[in-house]
Amino acid sequence: MSRTLNVGIVGATGMVGEVFLNLLEERKFPVGKLKLFASSRSQGQTRRFQGIDVEVETLSVAGFHGLDLVFFSSGDDISKEWAPIAVKAGAVAVDNSAAFRTDPDKILCVPEVNGHLLPKAGTPALIANPNCSTIQLVMALNPLRKDFGLESVHVATYQAVSGAGRDGQNELESQTKAWSEGVNPPSPQVFPHSIAMNCIPQIGSFNSDGYCSEEVKIMRETKKILGDNSVRVSAFTVRIPAWNAHSEAAWVRLKKAVPREEVLMSLRSQQGLVVKEDHYPHALEFSGKNPVAVGRVHEDLDDPQTWLMWIVADNLRKGAALNGIQIAERIFDIPSPP
Repeated sequence: MSRTLNVGIVGATGMVGEVFLNLLEERKFPVGKLKLFASSRSQGQTRRFQGIDVEVETLSVAGFHGLDLVFFSSGDDISKEWAPIAVKAGAVAVDNSAAFRTDPDKILCVPEVNGHLLPKAGTPALIANPNCSTIQLVMALNPLRKDFGLESVHVATYQAVSGAGRDGQNELESQTKAWSEGVNPPSPQVFPHSIAMNCIPQIGSFNSDGYCSEEVKIMRETKKILGDNSVRVSAFTVRIPAWNAHSEAAWVRLKKAVPREEVLMSLRSQQGLVVKEDHYPHALEFSGKNPVAVGRVHEDLDDPQTWLMWIVADNLRKGAALNGIQIAERIFDIPSPP
């Protein structure tokens, strides 16, 4: 693609919004005009992009005029109201909230998995960006599904506080400081319990079946992205006091028994997936990096069709902003950096 694109970012002053900005510059995305949107609290602030200070403005219908592409990262309610307006104005809207993910009329996309569903440039559309934990899970499942078929997936997530934004990181920092000084930590405001020195088996609200909303997202979204409702998916999500990058332990049952080398070969074939064969990836290692990583791939001793694995990814990059930018690169036929 030779022409530039006029780009908007809604939620530009949040953590994911700032990662969008950094990645657009890092990947040399062909940005022409850039518009940054946030709440009235941020109006008048600036963010630097390609050596220029860009002023943050509040949302308005007129603000979308002339934009080719708008990234939304500001919550369900904002997306429900404003993403359709951006599309009506002629833009492709890539929405990082949960507002449209289960809508049967909206594409839920991880480009390396189901990017073939994306529309061509020139067609205004609303594309849903999946949940961060779902993205890294399906990156590991996709090659196994294609090569061997999947029967079931059980996954337990260990999710960093950056998934709750800057406030989540601030809460962990203040509570940890209090612990280190031997004083009572501040009462939790972001998480349901103190996150410092703790693990919390709840992300989101609970439903009547005992599942929290994060677990429901993973179970529903995984099937939709893989295009296979026959795969049984069960998720259990845990918030841990890691700063950034989510980790997952997954039990993947294939439709047939295969040797480990074939499983590893399949995983190695997946674009964007790093396979650690001799040691395991961890959150600190992959925080700030783009690929999803998988390691500790080993066979269940009681079931030769089940493989256990450890999956790690930066939830702000591949789990959010990077995946959104890759969606745009695919739609507008922009070469992805190596």
